[in-house]
Formats: sequence, structure tokens, C-alpha cells
Amino acid sequence: MGIEIERKFLVAGDGWRQAAHAVVPMAQGYFNDQLSMDEGRQRASVRVRLEGDAAFLNIKSRELGHTRQEFEYPLPVDEARALLDLCVGGRVEKRRHLVRHGAHLWEVDEFLGDNAGLVVAEIELGSADEAFACPDWLGVEATDCPRYYNLALAARPYSLWSDAERAGPET
Repeated sequence: MGIEIERKFLVAGDGWRQAAHAVVPMAQGYFNDQLSMDEGRQRASVRVRLEGDAAFLNIKSRELGHTRQEFEYPLPVDEARALLDLCVGGRVEKRRHLVRHGAHLWEVDEFLGDNAGLVVAEIELGSADEAFACPDWLGVEATDCPRYYNLALAARPYSLWSDAERAGPET
């Protein structure tokens, strides 16, 4: 069983762009919806993702916060494209910028389409209490705010958020 320990932050400014050493285009869709998760009818999100020249089927447990069960399986790209057409809700499209800072790799997701304007940075950790260096472009933490989860963005994209919601995760 895989465990993912991930923290998610908003970004403050464009300082991360200069430090990015790679950019990977991504498109993903979900086989279940946010309502099914919210109502407890499903206990995991199931998605298909095109990630550059690769494709994956991913299953993540429903827990809120930084630690979840995660399972990921490679798929042939042509099958992933066909599966994307079977997904419910909207498609999440983004460019993932890889940024090394200190001892960690940061993934800065610049969302496109209906989620354009949203930029978040994620870091995967080996343990929940692992220390990490915060780059100066890192903004407020959004780990515990479900509307920043990709499944939620597929159901209710950033373009539909109120000004208060766009102000940050506290609202």
C-alpha cells in the first residue's frame, strides 16, 4: 500500500518560474465526483492522468489533510485518452513546474482552462513531521482546504469561485 504525505500551498509571486528546471503538461479527469465523496458513498477518488508522454490510473483515499493512501498504475497513453472521455465533471489541465529548493522537489501547478489563475505548490514528504525549507515565493498553506484538491477543481473550477474564496483557504 502506498502512502502519500503531501503539503499544498498557494504561491506568492513568480519567483518560482526562474528556478523551474522542467515543465510537464498534464490533463486529468475523474471517474467519481465530489458529491459522492462528500456524502461518503465513495471512499477514494479515481482519476486518469496524462502526464507528458506517460499516463497513469490513480486512486487516493478520502482523508482530508496531508496523509492519504495512494495507488498509481501506468497506462498506455492511447487508453488513457479514451478513459478521459469517460470521466465525469470537468477536466483539470495544468502545467507542472518542477523546482528544487533545499533538499526537496517542489511541484508548482499552474492551472489552465476553467482553473486558469490558480497556482499552487506541493511538496511530498517522507513523514508528516519532516522539516523542509520554505522558498520565498511560498504563500499560505492550503493542505486542509478541500476546494484546492484536484477532484474539487474538476467539479467546481476556480473560474466559479467567489472573490472571498479566491482570497485564500481561510475563507
